[in-house]
Amino acid sequence: MIPWSLLDKAQIPGGGGELRLMQRGAEFSIRLGQTELMNSRLSGSEEALATLSCAGIRTRERPRILIGGLGMGFTLRAALAAVVAEAEIIVAELAPAVVAWARGPMAELFQSSLTDPRVSILESDVGRLIRSGRSTYDAILLDVDNGPEGLSRKANDGLYDMVGLRAARAALRPGGVLAVWSSGPNKNFTQRLRKTGFDVDEVRVRANGARGGARHVIWIATHSDPTDKKVCF
Repeated sequence: MIPWSLLDKAQIPGGGGELRLMQRGAEFSIRLGQTELMNSRLSGSEEALATLSCAGIRTRERPRILIGGLGMGFTLRAALAAVVAEAEIIVAELAPAVVAWARGPMAELFQSSLTDPRVSILESDVGRLIRSGRSTYDAILLDVDNGPEGLSRKANDGLYDMVGLRAARAALRPGGVLAVWSSGPNKNFTQRLRKTGFDVDEVRVRANGARGGARHVIWIATHSDPTDKKVCF
């Protein structure tokens, strides 16, 4: 078997630990310590994060989408395939190294997504963008941790607590969607979403789509508005 090679490593801003980019043949892995955050062979649930979210806003003329976490670009590419030409997609990536890896050794994975005119890549904290928004986005997609708790850095807990969820709801337009990726279920998070005023659908998806793999969870939380007739799943 081909051994893994370390291509690069970088600290997550804010004391979140060390990210490592590994390669084995054509396969890439991004790891935080001994925990694998993502693997280029497993893209199904990251793609589902985008397709499930964009299904709820497909009739909007100029949707504005915020993606938290660039990763290996699977969510971004799926979002681009699912939205109209007039859409705007903002990707917030806290770690500059991840952006550099996307434009360097992993460029083939990203294809032309980084140069698509609908896309803006911001080296920024997605939480800051959420907190500064007021009815700004049609969808917010979060894939910055392995679930609704701060794995990559403790400050990310603020994305998933009641204060953070209220900020996300305020940043969404009526009928907008907050989607959160997780490696597994979390009953308390589902309850917090509902207490914040979201309509919640907890969807189980496979890590590698139709080809199987581990079962992951995506929360589709809709900023419900009885006057908005455009959103449906």
